[in-house]
Amino acid sequence: MNGHATGTFDITNWTELATEDKEGATFGRNHITKTFHGDLVGTSTTEILTVVTPQGPAAYVGVEHFDGTLHGRKGTFTLQHSAGSHNGEQWMKWQIVPTSGTGELADLTGEGAIRVDDGHHYLLDYTLPEA
Repeated sequence: MNGHATGTFDITNWTELATEDKEGATFGRNHITKTFHGDLVGTSTTEILTVVTPQGPAAYVGVEHFDGTLHGRKGTFTLQHSAGSHNGEQWMKWQIVPTSGTGELADLTGEGAIRVDDGHHYLLDYTLPEA
């Protein structure tokens, strides 16, 4: 089954674990918790590594563990994040880590994006075996 999930999420906690200033960039490590609404309903924990430069371009990579439901199917899965910005343009991509799905989300694959404007919005295109 091919599917399309959309909705929003709230960041419920953002803990800065470490920062390090280097010449031309500041590196950080953060732990984030989220609550999801819409086609994904549940919570997640995320670890991200960030880089910010004095000129403004920034990037992050991370991994996120989701626990909840996707269109009513219960389980967990892991997302790999990749994001950046340049000249005011942002891009944030997700990739479902293959074989990370459990429960009714076993064998879930797919990818999507995050958009930030008046909140955090997600899009996830996925493939899931028939129930």
